[in-house]
Amino acid sequence: MQSQGKGHHGLVTPSIMSDPRSGPVSFRRPVLVPPGGEKRVMLHSCCAPCSGEVIEAMMASGLELEIFFYNPNIHPREEYELRKVENIRFAEEHGIPFTDADYDTDNWFARVKGLEWVPERGERCTACFDMRFERTALHAHEKGFNVITSCLGISRWKNMNQINGCGERVAARWPGMTYWTHNWRKGGGAERMIAISKREEFYAQQYCGCIYSLRDTNKWRLANGRPKVVIGQDYYRREGDQPVIEREEPGEAT
Repeated sequence: MQSQGKGHHGLVTPSIMSDPRSGPVSFRRPVLVPPGGEKRVMLHSCCAPCSGEVIEAMMASGLELEIFFYNPNIHPREEYELRKVENIRFAEEHGIPFTDADYDTDNWFARVKGLEWVPERGERCTACFDMRFERTALHAHEKGFNVITSCLGISRWKNMNQINGCGERVAARWPGMTYWTHNWRKGGGAERMIAISKREEFYAQQYCGCIYSLRDTNKWRLANGRPKVVIGQDYYRREGDQPVIEREEPGEAT
């Protein structure tokens, strides 16, 4: 497990951000208050696109955060490295400590054994979230953080109640720890997630991450006349450039 970054300095201006279509635009972010009025938050991050808005929102509220990247579900290794390296780049640009945790895929496969054919947002995803949040909570405890959260819920492809339930169960095992169930999609968060991704020209993953999600996404694509996913091909683009193909697959979460 490797830690990177020198601390959290230089807050994002609360009322200004760059819109890919029109340049800098003014808006007022609400001041975020974590559970118990805590000022330090351990953020589990799955990728740069999902964490970008979450990071900037917390920084604008003057919160101290660290990023914990633990995602042994992401396959193949090439896809995992693409998502991780980009997340590290964004964290370093903002001066945020980043912990690169273990890529222990054997443990992940053991954890979801027997759930290989369960649809996305089912029991397999619950087991996956539990595993990742357990390590996040342990790391937070070791670093003296009382609040953990995740950017997973900002994606419209995820079931927020499922994610929050996993986070709350895990946090309850540690005295004094709370999982922050803030809805990162609301108040324009989902739209700013896309705007930041375009501004930064992030890699645009075309499936959730695990090998079973890739399998099911490719099956759906072929059935709908679409080519299979090509790892490392699609990126968010600033307005006027070639647009990215938005992720498509059956079903949508709430």
